[in-house]
Amino acid sequence: MRRFASALFVLFAACAAPSAGFAYEADPWGRLFQMTPAPGQSADGRPQATAIPREIVSFSSRYAPGTIVVSTNERRLYYVLDNSQAIRYGVGVGRPGFEWSGTRYVSNKREWPDWTPPPQMLRRRPDLPRHMAGGVANPLGARAMYLGGSLYRIHGSNEPETIGQAVSSGCIRMTNDDVVDLYERVRVGTRVVVTR
Repeated sequence: MRRFASALFVLFAACAAPSAGFAYEADPWGRLFQMTPAPGQSADGRPQATAIPREIVSFSSRYAPGTIVVSTNERRLYYVLDNSQAIRYGVGVGRPGFEWSGTRYVSNKREWPDWTPPPQMLRRRPDLPRHMAGGVANPLGARAMYLGGSLYRIHGSNEPETIGQAVSSGCIRMTNDDVVDLYERVRVGTRVVVTR
């Protein structure tokens, strides 16, 4: 048994000793035990958003080109094009109790908008800031299109994992990339139809 143990020791020592002509790894076992994030997680384990792809789709409707149609049940926004087509975007919509439907018009547009929570929201969430300057930490994201006659907006989000979910207080959320794309296409006065 001693001979066997000695032979093993010599064998391992020889394998571990650096050779003059060969490069070696300091930790050859490190790769075997390296942890990789699970699908849908970042390297530090946080959930990672998987974007809902923006795409051109067939869309037969009675709406004129340039109209925005939001299907809250589908959690999709359609920007109507010519030839029975639309650009389809993934969106986040109002959570239970904050769903709505109807027709509005884009009354204003802002890049990196400031955010002032309305009094109704502050009553529900007194922990919110009274005002927040525009920027990457702002919940309105990169762009906002204000829907006249309402408290609602179509806006970007600093929480892209909420896209495809019903979590907002009634606003329509988009990824920042998608809201920038839509913002460039839309003008003040654009009709917005929200359906359930």
